[in-house]
Amino acid sequence: MLESKYLFKFLFAGVILFCIDAFSAGVENPGTEVWERFSLVRTDPVADSRETLRKIYTAEIGVREKTGRNDGARVEEYLKYVDLSKGEPYCAAFASWCMGKAGIPNPRTGWSPSLFPADKVVWERSRSLSASPGPAGLTGPKYTPQSGDVFGIYFPEKKRIAHVGFIEKWDDSWIITVEANTNSAGSREGDGVYRKRRLTASIYKVSSFITTKSQHL
Repeated sequence: MLESKYLFKFLFAGVILFCIDAFSAGVENPGTEVWERFSLVRTDPVADSRETLRKIYTAEIGVREKTGRNDGARVEEYLKYVDLSKGEPYCAAFASWCMGKAGIPNPRTGWSPSLFPADKVVWERSRSLSASPGPAGLTGPKYTPQSGDVFGIYFPEKKRIAHVGFIEKWDDSWIITVEANTNSAGSREGDGVYRKRRLTASIYKVSSFITTKSQHL
């Protein structure tokens, strides 16, 4: 009985060695072939950047000022990233800081209008923007803002965009945002980082630093 067990193990090992030898004969480097097949599954770098950025800014929800004067360790970290001191408005600094953490080039600014350079604006309330200019003045499909894009709200009394944040979800009526220096009422002089629900009609411009307009096609 003991001899039969050893014989079975010997035959099983022989079969395994035969299979390995046969496979190796047909494939010069089987490990390389497996890796090449695996590498055919491509990732989308744009989607990856958006997801990385989304994780960063949503992780900041709940940050609050220390004394209600644009201060506190985290708030001052946002401001320091754009070379501003505590006490300054920080909605734009927050957006810049998050993009910097995600490795996305950005203006690194605390000045809200600077987050909307012409080559980064992908949506405007006043006119329908296409994804990129087409030949002979024709335009491509209308761009729909996505998570990680930056929204701007225009304040007539200041005659400029004076509050910004990130778009989380977008539809024709409402958007979900993540923004700083706001509060539950949606003020531009709030006390921390919040997830908000705003009317789409309240948004003036949207910019994207993850891709250019021509890359949206």
